[in-house]
Amino acid sequence: MKHLVILAAACLAACTTPNQSQPANTLAGSEGATEVALAASTRTPTLHGDKPIVIAHRGASGLYPEHTAAAYEAAIAQGADFIEPDLVVTSDGVLIVRHDDFLSSTTNVADHPEFADRKKVKATPLGEKEDWWVEDFTLADIKTLKARQQFDGRETKYDDKYDILTFDEVMDIALEAAKAGHIVGLHVEAKWPGEFAALGFDMPDLMIAAMDRKGLKAAGIPVYIQCFEPPFLAEFSTKSDLPTIQNMVAPPYAAMLGLDYKLEDIHTTGVGAEKSMILNKDGTTSDFVDRAHKLGLLVHVYTVRDDHPGEGFADSRAEFLALFDAGVDGVWTDYPATGLSVRDAE
Repeated sequence: MKHLVILAAACLAACTTPNQSQPANTLAGSEGATEVALAASTRTPTLHGDKPIVIAHRGASGLYPEHTAAAYEAAIAQGADFIEPDLVVTSDGVLIVRHDDFLSSTTNVADHPEFADRKKVKATPLGEKEDWWVEDFTLADIKTLKARQQFDGRETKYDDKYDILTFDEVMDIALEAAKAGHIVGLHVEAKWPGEFAALGFDMPDLMIAAMDRKGLKAAGIPVYIQCFEPPFLAEFSTKSDLPTIQNMVAPPYAAMLGLDYKLEDIHTTGVGAEKSMILNKDGTTSDFVDRAHKLGLLVHVYTVRDDHPGEGFADSRAEFLALFDAGVDGVWTDYPATGLSVRDAE
């Protein structure tokens, strides 16, 4: 079940919701038209009237391999409000930052002959997949690997230069920034907590203990906890008062994945919505944000990318503008500098 969530989420950028209500200032046909749209923007307020937050999706992952020190430090230097670590668990119970629980797409594991016999076929809801799986590696094993860029067309000159980070190391980056006077939040996603629970690892306990050890609250570092799995968020909320974000999958995949829940049934601080839930192909916006705000839910939206603007958008700046105009409370992006420049253009 858990593998299907992320694999389907990768397909959702091509999906849209048919609901329509108000027009969006989005469909710029050129760079100049985008600037005109920016100047003409009429922005709907966020839930609490604050500026929407810009969340560096896996760090500034459009520039550097995702979840690396370079990606996080670049995002902080650009002024991102939050950086996002995705968490999985090693065989010896250590939280590390990876988007997937398989290793081939973002590391050089295939170049390590000592791990050749760990490649195995594993059943997933989308069928069998042969790969190297994080739960078969200790932290010491993981630390022999290096990170790689997984998306075609992006810079590869940084491949094999950066270590795979632990959650502790990402928190240290945020704490160092705080000491220098720059507070950057952590928007933490638990990946496949149900699967790791079956292996004997309680992710809420591991995460809370790690954050308590580092003293994030005392350092003034804001934290959101996000996940696609409702049971994890329900359990986490019994153990911590940190705000939680229920990530959502857009139709038609939601029903296929058993994640077809309604806004009215969500009791977290907010929701993480796929952008097609807000933006329609024809340049209109749905009523999703308005409905969520009426229920007291924040709306954070994934994922805006400079190199892959959404269908119907001339560029990512137009896409950011449409989302900010719709009143979203936050946006995940691989290119935080772009999101910040659009948000702060007023």
